Amino acid sequence: MNGIEQSGPDAIPGLQAQVEQILAEARRQGASACEVAVSVQDGLTASVRQREVESIEFIRDQGFSITVYSGQRKGSASTTVMGDAAVRETVAAALAIARHTSEDDCAGLADASLMATELPELDLWHPWDVSPEQAIELALECEAAAFAADQRITNADGTSVDTSRGCTVYGNSHGFIGGYAGTSHSISCVMIAGEGEQMQRDYWYDHARRADLLASAQSIGQHAALRTVSRLGARPVPTCNVPVLFAAEVAGGLLGHLLGAISGGNLYRKSSFLLDALGEQLFPDWFTLDERPLLPGGLASSAFDGDGLATRNQPFVKDGQLVSYLLSTYSGRKLGLPSTANAGGARNVFVSHGQQDQAALLKQMGTGLLVTELMGQGLNMVTGDYSRGAGGYWVENGEIRFPVQEVTIAGNLRDMYRNLVAIGSDLDTRGSIRTGSVLLEQMKVAGS
Repeated sequence: MNGIEQSGPDAIPGLQAQVEQILAEARRQGASACEVAVSVQDGLTASVRQREVESIEFIRDQGFSITVYSGQRKGSASTTVMGDAAVRETVAAALAIARHTSEDDCAGLADASLMATELPELDLWHPWDVSPEQAIELALECEAAAFAADQRITNADGTSVDTSRGCTVYGNSHGFIGGYAGTSHSISCVMIAGEGEQMQRDYWYDHARRADLLASAQSIGQHAALRTVSRLGARPVPTCNVPVLFAAEVAGGLLGHLLGAISGGNLYRKSSFLLDALGEQLFPDWFTLDERPLLPGGLASSAFDGDGLATRNQPFVKDGQLVSYLLSTYSGRKLGLPSTANAGGARNVFVSHGQQDQAALLKQMGTGLLVTELMGQGLNMVTGDYSRGAGGYWVENGEIRFPVQEVTIAGNLRDMYRNLVAIGSDLDTRGSIRTGSVLLEQMKVAGS
C-alpha cells in the first residue's frame, strides 16, 4: 500500500482504496467487524516575534486508526507508518488487544441500516496558495500594525499565520465508506503593553475555511494592540454579587459545558450534573440551542459522524427545555437510547440571540463585570459548581470604568443557565459554537 501524496479531494479515491485494503486484512485475520479512518494532512505555519522570523514549520502527517471487534470484545490501534507490513502489524495489534479485553454488550458497529447513504457537498475545500515568504510578510504586517497602534505596546509575544488542509476517509465492514477534504486558515497576534510598572498581555485572531474571509492582518494586529493597552491599570474589585456579561469570545466555553454535561460518556458514567435531565426547563423559554452539521463551509460540518451515521440538523435545547442528549452509538446503547449521530461531538452549534450588541447589553447590565478572559479549569461536572479565574472590565451605569484582574467568578451552572438574561447579536463565528455575549443575572465575584 503506497502513501498518498495529495491531501485534497483528489486523495479520496486512494484513501478509500486503503480503507478497503485494511478492512480486508482485518477480515483475513479473523475480525468479526472492523472500522477504519485514514487521513492525510499538510500545512504551513509562519511565526514572527519582535520583527524577526521566529519559525517556519511545514506539517505533513498521514496514518490510520483501526478498531476491530472479536464478538463483543474491542481493540484499537493506530500508526503513522503506511505500507502493507504496517497494515498487517497494526491489525494484528488491535486484534491482540481485543482478545485481552472483557466482553461488552454495547460494543460493536452501529446497525447497518443506519449508515449514511447520501453525502452532500459541504463546500469545505478552499486551499490558500500562500508561500512561506508571503505568510511571513503577512505576519510581519500584522505585528507592525500592532506596534503602530499605540506607543504603550512595548513587546510582542508571537504572531502567526497558519494554513492547513487535509482529507479523511472512514469506512467499516458494513460496506460504508465516506470521505471529505477540508481546509483551515488563521492569523493570530499576541502583544504586550507596559505603563509604569505594570505589564499586560492580550491577543486577537481570526479563523476560517476560506482565506478571503479572514480579517486583514493589519486589522487583527490593531485589535490585538487595542485590547492589550485597554488592560493597563487592571486591578481587583471588592468581593460582591453582581451581574456578569461573558464576551462572545469566551461565552462559547460556557455553553460548551452544557454539551459536555449532556454527552453520553458523562451520562452513562454518572459524572454529569444533568443526569436524568431530559425534558427539564434548564434555560429561559426564549433560549434554543441546536446543531447544523450540514452547513456549507461550516468549521465543524460533516455529512456523517464517527460511526458512519448520517448527521442532521437537530435541537438540544428548545424553548429552554433539554430535548435531546448528545449520543454516539456506544453511549446510546449504554443508556438504552438511540444514537443522535454525534460520535465525535456536536457540529456547528447555534445559540438563539437577540438584537442587542455588546454595548446594549452593558447598558442593560448597568453595574457588574464584563468578562473577556477566563483562567483555570474550575468546573465540577458532577455538581455543576463553576469557579474560574477571570479578567475583564468593571462596568457602572452601563459604561466601562476600568480593567479588572485577579478575580474569581463562581456559581452553579444550573443556576447560571436558569438565570440567563440575554444573548447578544455580536456572534463569534470563529469556532464550532456560534454565540454572542451572554448576560447572567448574577454571579459571585471574589476579589480584594
